[in-house]
Amino acid sequence: MLSIGYSLSSEELGPTDLVKYCAAAETAGFPFAMISDHFHPWTHRQGNSPFVWAVLGAIAEATDQIRIGTAVTCPTMRIHPAIVAQAAATAAMLLPDRFMLGLGTGENLNEHIVGDKWPTGGIRLAMLEEAVMVICVLWTGQLTNHFGEYFKVENAQIFSRPENPPPILIAAAKKRAAQLAGRRSDGLIATKPDKSLVEAFRKAGGEGKPCYAQIAMCWARTEEEGQSCARAIWPNALISGEATMELSLPRQFEDVTEDMGQEMISSVGGITCGPHTEKHLASIRKYAEAGYDHIFIHQIGPDQLNFLKFAQSELLPELATAPTGIRSAHSFAVAGSFSLESNSYLPKARDKVEKI
Repeated sequence: MLSIGYSLSSEELGPTDLVKYCAAAETAGFPFAMISDHFHPWTHRQGNSPFVWAVLGAIAEATDQIRIGTAVTCPTMRIHPAIVAQAAATAAMLLPDRFMLGLGTGENLNEHIVGDKWPTGGIRLAMLEEAVMVICVLWTGQLTNHFGEYFKVENAQIFSRPENPPPILIAAAKKRAAQLAGRRSDGLIATKPDKSLVEAFRKAGGEGKPCYAQIAMCWARTEEEGQSCARAIWPNALISGEATMELSLPRQFEDVTEDMGQEMISSVGGITCGPHTEKHLASIRKYAEAGYDHIFIHQIGPDQLNFLKFAQSELLPELATAPTGIRSAHSFAVAGSFSLESNSYLPKARDKVEKI
C-alpha cells in the first residue's frame, strides 16, 4: 500500500512556518512528514536553514498523530554521531512512536562549515556506516567507548532514551548506498524513481522494509505560474550527479543554473507544475511503479496552504480510489475541513502548557 506524506523544506521555511505547516498537514490528513536538515539553503532565494532539532521539539507540541522523520541528517562531519544519537533519542521521547531518523552522507554545502576536508564518496559512505553503529550502541544506554577509523566516543552514556528506539532510514542515490541501507537500516530514502536502488536495497537485506521517496511539485493556478515559481525558488533541481554533493556555497548553485530557462524545470528537473491533478498523479505513479511505498511531496514555494487544500480535496482522494498498487494507505476520514486561515498549532501548544 502506498502512503503519501508531506515534505517540510527547511531551506525555504523558517521555524515558525515549519511548525505551522506540519500541523496543517496533519489536519489535511497526511500520515507522515519528512523535514530537511540543512545548514545552508541551496540558493539565497530559498533563504532559510533553521536548526532542525529545535523545530522538532516545537512540532511535537503542535501535533498529535503525524509521524515525522529527518530527510536527511548527516551524522559524520557537522554533527558528531554521538550528538545525533542524543538529539534523536530526545526527539523520539517527545514524539513517542512518531519519529524516524533519516541519515545520509551529506553535501559539501552543509558539512564544510566546520573546516574539515570534504571526503570522497567512498569515505563518506564508510563514515556513515560507522556513525550508524555508534548511534545504535549509544541507544542501548550502555556506557560506551568507541575508537574507530573515523570517530571516537569516550565514556558516553545516553540517559534520556525512548522505550523503543526510532527506526533509522538511510538515503541513497547510488547502488552502494542502497546496499548499506539494506544492511544497516530500517528503510530506504531516495529522490528519484530509480527501481535499481529499490532492488539493491532489498537484495542487501531490505526485503519487507519501507522505501521512501521525495517528489517535488509546484501546485499553482496555472502551469506557467508554477514553472516560474519552481525555477525561481528551486533551480537546484536542474543540477544532478556529483555537483549536488560537491558545490559548497548557495551562489555556486545559482551560477551553475544561471543560463537554464524556466521551461527546463519540468523537462530536466522533473517537477510537475500547475493545477492539474492528473499530471501530479502521473509523477507519483512513476515512484510507485519503481517500488517506493512511502512518497512525500515537496510543494515548492510559499503557497503551502493552498497546496494542502488541493491535496486534501483532490490529490489524496484520487489516490484513495486508485488501483491497489498505487493506493494511499492513509485515512481520509479527517475530522473537520482544512482551514487556510488556521493557526491551530498555537492554541494547541498553549493548551498543553496549561494542562501541565
